[in-house]
Amino acid sequence: MMEVVVVSMGKYFELFKSSYREYFNYLIDEITHFHWENYFYGLIIVSLAVWGLEILFPWRKNQKIFRKDFWLDTFYMFFNFFLLNLIVLIFLSNATAQLFNDFLSLFGVSISNFQLVNLNQLPFGLGLLVFFLVTDFVQWNTHKLLHRIPFLWNFHKVHHSVKEMGFAAHLRYHWMEPVVYKSILYIPLAIIGGFEVSAVAIVHFTALTIGHLNHANLGWDYGILKYIFNNPKMHIWHHAKELPPDRRFGVNYGISLSVWDYLFGTNHIPFDGRDIPLGFHGDEQFPKDFIHQELYPVKTK
Repeated sequence: MMEVVVVSMGKYFELFKSSYREYFNYLIDEITHFHWENYFYGLIIVSLAVWGLEILFPWRKNQKIFRKDFWLDTFYMFFNFFLLNLIVLIFLSNATAQLFNDFLSLFGVSISNFQLVNLNQLPFGLGLLVFFLVTDFVQWNTHKLLHRIPFLWNFHKVHHSVKEMGFAAHLRYHWMEPVVYKSILYIPLAIIGGFEVSAVAIVHFTALTIGHLNHANLGWDYGILKYIFNNPKMHIWHHAKELPPDRRFGVNYGISLSVWDYLFGTNHIPFDGRDIPLGFHGDEQFPKDFIHQELYPVKTK
């Protein structure tokens, strides 16, 4: 029994080392080599493009280009997109997958037994659409949990502490959030099977662009497409400080797609929300700096 424990600990220690080594090498390669699937420069390009749209077509014309907390949110962008993976997420993600596979092996099954369809065997466009719809729907449900479960809401408050919307607010979130998202998404992705890297990159950059636009200082709703895609005029109500009494947990949970909110009745756009107060009740006492925002959920009962 002791030998089994020692072997298991050794396996996870090797996983710990390889996770950090591989991601560090990947990050250096992303910074030093430009290619179309490059997430580092992709983030910069998308951010500059959406920021440019904010400057050219501002919805709130009295909002400064370098709005309130602009630099804090810019730091959050790069920290959450890259450094967070290096510090904690890569190992946690790999360890969770390994633990789950080890658990299944006790019953003589593997994660492949859950696979219902292999997206790589579908026509590329159809597989891409299924992958996008499944991931977005799971994330929509996870987002609802972040609002409804008090423990998770304490972490999600970091994102809702934004007082002036801008593209970079998209990636202001506590490091615990992607842990929750990735953990819940693991089984659904196992069910639909793996997908090639290029396709994942397409979905990634599509979601990144839509998310940036949702938080940008833009007064767009995309016309008839507002019933499919999340948009700035819809998403600002998700950040509204005052919520209807019957929607106290929140509204407009859509990540990339708005269709889920319209289908399940969580949509809410009572009027043009350009100048509505943002935040949550009690946010006056919420920390204003990165370190204390990260520590807030730990220190709050």
